[in-house]
Amino acid sequence: MALSSKTKAVLWGPLNKNNPVIVQVLGICSALAVTSKLEPAIVMAIAVALVTAFANVIISLLRKSIPNRIRIIVQLVVVAALVTIVSEVLKAFAYDVNKQLSVFVGLIVTNCILMGRLEAFALGNGPWPSFLDGIGNGLGYGWVLVVVGFFRELLGSGTLLGYKVVPQALYDAGYENNGLMMLAPMAILLVACIIWVHRANNKELQEETN
Repeated sequence: MALSSKTKAVLWGPLNKNNPVIVQVLGICSALAVTSKLEPAIVMAIAVALVTAFANVIISLLRKSIPNRIRIIVQLVVVAALVTIVSEVLKAFAYDVNKQLSVFVGLIVTNCILMGRLEAFALGNGPWPSFLDGIGNGLGYGWVLVVVGFFRELLGSGTLLGYKVVPQALYDAGYENNGLMMLAPMAILLVACIIWVHRANNKELQEETN
């Protein structure tokens, strides 16, 4: 299916100039909590993208029949049901990763990116644009987590996805893993570096800030 310029903006905008993490500064807690290793960061990114996309579609389909006074309750019920499904799938097929993510899978229910897209987009648009908006924002959130998780695991443990990638020769020469990378403050620093690089390459965002 060909995408119009409007739907392309809905899908690709959150990956760059309207990124929910590095532009809107939402979902930062996840960047601190689940990025000490690359694998849980990837799983969390996929989970949020799927939940956001399908929650957007469901709310979009129901938007004309939801009384305004209970719309938040309906949104929470839909999201909670989807998160429960994701959690059960992880327990069945990726139990170790589910343990690493701990309570943070459940906290997807209160993810401000997710609830914000339901309010700002799904309630006013059709199912297909809402699905693209959910996928776009989920992936925009996800790539930041993956980048942070990549550098934290590589520099902090010398591994990627649990596999050793730093040659033993480097350790023999005196190289040591940076234990600070395992601490949450380093996630903040890495996100700050991503924001700096992103702003440096998007002059219009600097002008909006100023």
